[in-house]
Amino acid sequence: MSLGDLEAAARVLKPVAVRTPLLPADAISDHVGMPVRIKPEMLQRGGAFKFRGAYNFLSRMDPEVRKRGVIAPSSGNHAQAVALAAKLFGIPATVVMPTTVTPAKRGGAERLGARVVLAGKTTADRMSKAEELVEQEGLSMVPPYDHPWIIAGQGTVGLEIADDMPDVEAVLVPVGGGGFSAGLATAIKLRLPNARVIGVEPTGAAKLSRARAAGKPVKLDHTAGLADGLLAVEIGHLTFAHHQQYIDDVVLVDDEALCRAMRLLLDRMKLVVEPSGAITVAALMEGKFKPRGPTVAVLSGGNIEWDGLRELLGGG
Repeated sequence: MSLGDLEAAARVLKPVAVRTPLLPADAISDHVGMPVRIKPEMLQRGGAFKFRGAYNFLSRMDPEVRKRGVIAPSSGNHAQAVALAAKLFGIPATVVMPTTVTPAKRGGAERLGARVVLAGKTTADRMSKAEELVEQEGLSMVPPYDHPWIIAGQGTVGLEIADDMPDVEAVLVPVGGGGFSAGLATAIKLRLPNARVIGVEPTGAAKLSRARAAGKPVKLDHTAGLADGLLAVEIGHLTFAHHQQYIDDVVLVDDEALCRAMRLLLDRMKLVVEPSGAITVAALMEGKFKPRGPTVAVLSGGNIEWDGLRELLGGG
């Protein structure tokens, strides 16, 4: 992927996406002894970074094909992003979500006008059902991460960081299927070659760590944890190629640390962040990564409802 691909996606997104700010994070800076800023993508339309990739993808589709409708397999945030992008383009959207989807993420997709279909608990279950509906109804698949248009859209977050903080020494990004981390890492390295990019994934879904050890994507037998947006069983093959070229290191964070990070962000910064989104702050607070200079922690999303917050954080 070239810098031109990323900049083209940025031009497409400029009229419709939120250019999220870099916010000072004094509580985190004091803890790690280095200046830290956060990139709050929970303030993005749809409540997460996913809108960037979904809208860029739909914008690149043939208009005659697009108007027949799109379908997206998703644990939640991609579904809402595709629903919103489809609404803006005036086309129908179907999303295939797990039977365990949170009320916030299902409700968000429904409010945006998507038809919600539930299928199993795994990525494979959702993909299988989506492919079935593609065949039956002539819909077009919008992949969640392993596609160049998706990666380029997500990578616009990295362009914004490079523009707003050219002296950044390290950027921490959550890792799920890898579209976000691949795009962001590519953008940062092409703009700021000396900056480090650190992927952060949950201990219960260490698919990138396993892939890097093996030198190729490895399908995990099982994934589990609070960070439902990061529980893919395998890193994407296209995204893995970007990771190998542009990601400097990967660290792991457990569920207890996620809850502590969510609580810190709520108490000290007045930001509501879902577990997947808080994982980069958790890595810093737990010492999984030790900054050597100005650092950015990307908060990928905030799609969690009140009952979920109360359950996770109510016990202190």
